[in-house]
Amino acid sequence: MPYEKKDALRYHEEGRPGKIKLVPTKPTTTADDLSLAYSPGVAEPCREIANQPDDVYRYTAKGNLVAVISNGTAVLGLGHIGALASKPVMEGKGVLFKRFADIDVFDIELDSLDPQEIIRTCQVIAPTFGGINLEDIRAPECFVIEKALKETLDIPVFHDDQHGTAIISGAALLNAVQIVGKKLDEVKVVFSGAGASSITCARLYKDLGVRADNVTMVDSRGVIHKGRSAGLNEYKRAFARDTDARTLADALVGADVFVGLSQAGLVTKKMVASMARDPIIFAMANPDPEITPDAVAEVRSDAVMATGRSDYPNQVNNVLGFPFIFRGALDVRARAINEPMKQAAVHALAELARRGEAVPEVVKRAYPGEDMDFGRHYIIPKPFDPRVLLYVAPAVAQAAMETGVARRKIDLLEYETRLNERIAEVSGL
Repeated sequence: MPYEKKDALRYHEEGRPGKIKLVPTKPTTTADDLSLAYSPGVAEPCREIANQPDDVYRYTAKGNLVAVISNGTAVLGLGHIGALASKPVMEGKGVLFKRFADIDVFDIELDSLDPQEIIRTCQVIAPTFGGINLEDIRAPECFVIEKALKETLDIPVFHDDQHGTAIISGAALLNAVQIVGKKLDEVKVVFSGAGASSITCARLYKDLGVRADNVTMVDSRGVIHKGRSAGLNEYKRAFARDTDARTLADALVGADVFVGLSQAGLVTKKMVASMARDPIIFAMANPDPEITPDAVAEVRSDAVMATGRSDYPNQVNNVLGFPFIFRGALDVRARAINEPMKQAAVHALAELARRGEAVPEVVKRAYPGEDMDFGRHYIIPKPFDPRVLLYVAPAVAQAAMETGVARRKIDLLEYETRLNERIAEVSGL
C-alpha cells in the first residue's frame, strides 16, 4: 500500500522511539522476586548450567532468542547504507519474528566490512542465542560468513536474503509447474541477477528437480557462459553453461520460467512474448519488479505471475519462511538449519496453498477482493495466514529430528496441538 514519508517517520518516532522493547517474563514486584531473579537466587541455575550446559535451555531465554545480525551492506531497496542506518530494518525483522512466531530477537548491527571480523564476532556472542539470522549482508561476503558459522557453531545459522527467497519462491515454483502441466526436470529457467538470492534460489531449484543444464543466469554483464571470464567469482562461475545466448532477451526465448532478483524494468513485453507456453514469471525486484503483472497481461493471457509486492497476487514474501523455520528449529533445539529442513519448508508451504481448505476470514479481510482458490492467482499462502505456523514449523522440526540435528525429540501431534493453541495469540486474533 502507498504511504507518506511523514507517516513512516512518525510511526518510528512517536512514543517510545523504534519498534521493539524488552519485558520481564517473571514477577519482579517484591524483594523476594528480585532475590530469585538476581542475587542470590540466580546462582542456582548458573551452577546447574555449569554442570550441564544443555540446561541453559531450561533456565534461560536462549531457546527462544535469535540474533538478527547485519552490517548494512545490502539493505533491500537501499543498498550499502551502513550498519547504523540498517537498524530500523533489523528492528523490523524482530517485529516479524515476534508477530508471526513469538520468537524474541536482539538486533545487532556490526560496523565492519571484514568477513572474518563478522565471523569472529558471531562466534563469541553465540552462547547468548538459540539461532542467528544473518540479514542484508552483500555477496560474496555473505556466503563466506554463513559457511564459516555453520561449520563452527552448534546453533542454527540462516542468511534469510539467500534462503528465504529461495524457499518461498521454490514453493511457488512447485505449484506453478503443477498448474501449467509442466515438469521440474524439463522446464528451462532464466535468472536475472546473480547475487546471493539468485545463486541460492538456483541451488534450491536444482535440489527440487530442475536440471542444471536448464538453468541460465544473467548478471549486469550478460549471460554467464562457459566462454566468459570477466566479472565472475567462484559462486557465479558454478552456473556457467554452454549456450549461444548472450543477453537476457536471448536467454528468455523459449524459456519456461523467469526468476527476477535484479532491477525494475529489465524485462520487456517483447521478451515475455518470446517465452514458452504458460510462462512462469517471478519478477521479484523490490520495490518495483522487472516487469509488472499488468504489462505481462498485455501480451500473455497464459502466464503465472508472482512479484515481491503485496498489491499484486502471489507475493513472494520472506515472512512466510524465516519465523516458522526458526520456530521449528528452536523447538527441537536444532544444531543447524540443513537442506532437508529447508526443503521441508518448501513442500509445507506448497501443500498449504494447494490443499483446497477455506482460507481463514482474517486473511480475506487483509486482502479484500483477491482470488484465494488454488490456481494461477494463488500459488503460495498469504503472509497473514495463521495456518502457516501449523504447516511449516512441524515440517521443519520433523526434518531436524530425522536428520539428526535436533537435540530434543518432540511428539509432533502434541506439538501441532500446542502450536494451534497459540495461533490466536501469535496472529493477534
